[in-house]
Amino acid sequence: MNQVISTARQAMGWASARRDARARRAPRLQGTAAAKPASVYYLCPDVDVPTGGIRTIYRHVDALNSLGIRAAVVHGRSGFSCSWFEHDTNVTDARSARLGQADVLVLPEFYSSAIAELPDEPHLVMFNQNTYQTFAGRRPITERAPRWDTERITAVMVVSRDNEDYMRYAFPRLRVERVRNVVDSQVFHPGPAPHGRRIAVMPRRRAADCRQVLDLLSVRGCLGTWDVVSIDGRSERVTADLLRSSSVFLSFSELEGFGMPPAEAMACGCYVVGFTGLAGREYFDPAICTPVEEGNVLAFAKAVEQTLAAFDADGRGMRERALAGSATIRTEYSADAQRGDLRAFFGSLTNDFRDMVRALSAAGGEEGSAEGRHQLLLIAMRPSRRRAECLGLPSMWMPANRAA
Repeated sequence: MNQVISTARQAMGWASARRDARARRAPRLQGTAAAKPASVYYLCPDVDVPTGGIRTIYRHVDALNSLGIRAAVVHGRSGFSCSWFEHDTNVTDARSARLGQADVLVLPEFYSSAIAELPDEPHLVMFNQNTYQTFAGRRPITERAPRWDTERITAVMVVSRDNEDYMRYAFPRLRVERVRNVVDSQVFHPGPAPHGRRIAVMPRRRAADCRQVLDLLSVRGCLGTWDVVSIDGRSERVTADLLRSSSVFLSFSELEGFGMPPAEAMACGCYVVGFTGLAGREYFDPAICTPVEEGNVLAFAKAVEQTLAAFDADGRGMRERALAGSATIRTEYSADAQRGDLRAFFGSLTNDFRDMVRALSAAGGEEGSAEGRHQLLLIAMRPSRRRAECLGLPSMWMPANRAA
């Protein structure tokens, strides 16, 4: 019987590994030798459920276009676009996109095994939003990690200091830069009145730990009149409304790239208790929240009990601490902060983007202004046909018979 069970488990493992490998196959992309404007293409899985990583990809594309750098999200299926949040992001599909030598292809870590299948023309940037998934994929424990073609990769973007350290340790020869995430203060912000007796949780990670903590609090009679609500699977605006109605958020983060749920909860004015997921250490300041030792569910339950007692004893003081956390998050992880990070990253990535960023910066960042167009024309008039072609300017502005 044991042999039958072992064989069945092995077969299930093989089937799971095949499904995982299929899911990680990038859609077929095509390169082109034709002259075209320099653009940034973010390859994105066709997933239309609330996923922080995909939301971040869309934000990057919006931010780059606002900076005057052409950018688009590339999905595999024609006509596909995420519908679980509001956006007017520039979206295209793999069949329509043509990647030239001046372009940059941004590849999520989810597709890291597909590097060899990508066109040779564009510069390649890995966007690793969770370095703890860098070597993900089902394989025997004795099998060596898959090797990255580091010669093919121009740079790596990450979203936290913790992940930056991880990638620099794993790949010391690669350029690794942190580009901050955005917690949208237009959506995630405190309400005008003190929150109710509600505790919000995100049980997607560490579901068993979440159950244990809540059970411990329940049997001790700590929850009392406190309501517990899950934000898992909710849209952005519904999530924000639930968080604004909650005084406490329990963080069950685990080996995160950043840890968006507790950051969004802080932005909404929740007092956060729980695990940092390691990457969250950069914003889990004990002055504004209560971090708990990773995996220690008993310490977690005790910390929550103390927090609920503190709300009963000094609700105003606890709300002031929570609002201080909100201000910190909405400043450090603002759209302006991310645009600054993206401007610095792409502005030093290739000559084409460096010159665009410099010109647009000199013009106050306004691509449509007369001064902005003048600066771009000056770039094109340099002895570089390739730069003029990349900027999409008429042939009259291209220097004749000059090498790029």
